[in-house]
Amino acid sequence: MKRSSYGLGLLLLMSICCRGAAVDTPSARETRPRLVVYSGRNEALISPILDRFAERGGIDLRVRFGDTAEMTATLLEEGVNTPADVFISQDAAALGALSGAALLRPLPEHILNTVPSRFRAPSGDWVGLSGRARTVVYNTDRVRAEELPRSLEEVSQPRYRRAFGLAPTNGSFQAHIAVYQVLHGREATRRLLAGMVANDPVRYPKNSAIVEAVIAGEIDWGLVNHYYLWRALKENPEAPAANYYMPGGSFVNLAGAGVLSTQEAAVQLVEYLLSDEAQTYFAETTFEYPLAQGVAATSDLPPLDLLASPEIDLTEVARALPATLKLIVDSGLIR
Repeated sequence: MKRSSYGLGLLLLMSICCRGAAVDTPSARETRPRLVVYSGRNEALISPILDRFAERGGIDLRVRFGDTAEMTATLLEEGVNTPADVFISQDAAALGALSGAALLRPLPEHILNTVPSRFRAPSGDWVGLSGRARTVVYNTDRVRAEELPRSLEEVSQPRYRRAFGLAPTNGSFQAHIAVYQVLHGREATRRLLAGMVANDPVRYPKNSAIVEAVIAGEIDWGLVNHYYLWRALKENPEAPAANYYMPGGSFVNLAGAGVLSTQEAAVQLVEYLLSDEAQTYFAETTFEYPLAQGVAATSDLPPLDLLASPEIDLTEVARALPATLKLIVDSGLIR
């Protein structure tokens, strides 16, 4: 995977999340196990659950936050000399890239078996933590569900010209297109992107901006991850917006984790993130799909099994991503 795919200037924040002692003196820190985590997940979303793990286990937890793509590039550059013990990714393609570079260690079977087989690496070196479905968020005052595209191919229909929004530089959109390429091939993907460009979509930097634009009536609909609308509705329950899951294909990506060191606490962190407590946090606080079997999603979300999500090896998506990024750039979708 090319580093240029991930952008330049890795300005990453260092956050030290270590509580749990009444007086946190230097000598107290030295007696606790230290664990370094690289997190491509948003700090505000993942820190609360990481803090719980650190407090209960007496871990000196050092968390380095950044964009998942940038973190992946950093880990590939650091290689076996990385100080990171655990990598938490916001998508499976990044984990697949690290797996392909043989940087991740095999996880115990009892951890892997916590989630269905399609949400873990066939090689057994990473595991999904929470699911995020790609969906169409739409303004219920401006358009009806039956007027929305039933598949990615229908996004190219002329009737949608300038009516919708995309975030072409966002990793979730890029992973979605990479899945399409794995399923349909490079030429079909080139045609799909050309059709999108011809419809002159409004470009946004991220999913949340698309949801805000839909609610404001700036666009009729946009392609996003499902939970961004839920977060918006938490702030404004009366917002005129809803999610629509394309019957022609609703790709389900995942946030996941892999272990890079031999530290026992690294495996313990991954195991904790699949515990009932952590999975319930993902369901009720971040509005994602819990992937551990036996933990229910928010009742208003359609069950994962009912979504038209293709059965696909997400490691293949990682291998396809560099070519997909080139197709997106060459199409003119990224200006």
